Amino acid sequence: MISTTLLQKGVLASLCIRMQHTTPMTSMQIQVGQCLPDVMVHEGDPGNGISMAQLFRGKRGVLFGVPGAFTPGCSKSHLPGFIQMSEDLRARGICEIACISVNDAFVMSAWGKQNGADGRVRMLADPTGAFTQAVGLLLNNNQMVQVLGNFRSQRYAMYIEDGVCRKISVEPDGTGLSCSLAQNFLSGVL
Repeated sequence: MISTTLLQKGVLASLCIRMQHTTPMTSMQIQVGQCLPDVMVHEGDPGNGISMAQLFRGKRGVLFGVPGAFTPGCSKSHLPGFIQMSEDLRARGICEIACISVNDAFVMSAWGKQNGADGRVRMLADPTGAFTQAVGLLLNNNQMVQVLGNFRSQRYAMYIEDGVCRKISVEPDGTGLSCSLAQNFLSGVL
C-alpha cells in the first residue's frame, strides 16, 4: 500500500492507494492427492449449506459434476448410472455419492426427485460456481453460455478418500459421456 499526503484547499488529507495485482488469476484443475476446498454448496434449499471439505471427511465417496440439471446427457446417462450403482457402491464401502452442478438448490432437488436419487445420490447445488471454480473445472465455453445461460461445470467424476481426491476423470471436451460415466469411472476404482 502506498500512502501519500495531499493538501487540498487548506485541508490536510491522507490518500491511500492500494496496488492491485493485475495478472489474470486462473485456477488449476484439482489433482490427485489434493484436498477438496472448503467451499459451501447447497442441498435441498438455499438455507441448507454443506461444506465440501466436511462432506467427505473421514469417508470414501464419489463426486460427479454435470453441466446442467435436466439436460439430456445428464438426465439420460450420467445421473441414472450413479443411481443404479449406488447400492453396489455402498456395499463396497462408499459412504457418500454426490452430484454437483452450477444450478440452484431447488432445481437440483427437483431433478433428483424426478430421477429417484433420494437416499441414493446427494444432489448438491453450486449456484455461483464457487466450488466448481475452486477445483478448476468451470466450463468456460461461450457456446454453453449461449445455450444454458451461464458458465457451467465440466463433466467429471472424482473418487475421494477422507476429503482427498484419489482419482479424477474429466471428459476431454468437458461435456462428453465416456470416462466419467459410472460404469467406466468406477471400474478402475473399486
